Amino acid sequence: MTAPWVEITNEPIDLNAMVGTVVDRGVGAVATFLGTVRDVNDGRAVTGIDYEAYQPMAEREMRAIADEIVSRWPGLRVAIVHRVGTLQVGDVSVAIACAHARRAPSADAMREAIELLKVRVPIWKREHYAGGEWTWVDPTQPTTATETR
Repeated sequence: MTAPWVEITNEPIDLNAMVGTVVDRGVGAVATFLGTVRDVNDGRAVTGIDYEAYQPMAEREMRAIADEIVSRWPGLRVAIVHRVGTLQVGDVSVAIACAHARRAPSADAMREAIELLKVRVPIWKREHYAGGEWTWVDPTQPTTATETR
């Protein structure tokens, strides 16, 4: 079995490379998730997002999440990558690939991975709006901002 691949990166996420790390001859299903920067949030026009993280801590927590998920589904293979820096509308900010012999475990694991990542991994998100305003966004709350300028 291959250890989970987790990474914080400043570079665009390569989904093909991620999937390549989880696919093998025993895999019959690969579930992927891509989180992208959307152009509207809470009715406001979004121009971009800044993501910040303390990389060692964030990667350590991502690995803990991946290890927990793998322990629940024997044979599961996982890759989780989150991008930091300034992203534009349409850019991929987070990608998850979960592979298993069967579709249900790969899909369930992928969903669990993104939900746990949003709650546990120390990645901070500052959303920028048309007009120059910005807001720190709480990733655990779908529409709650913590500070606006």
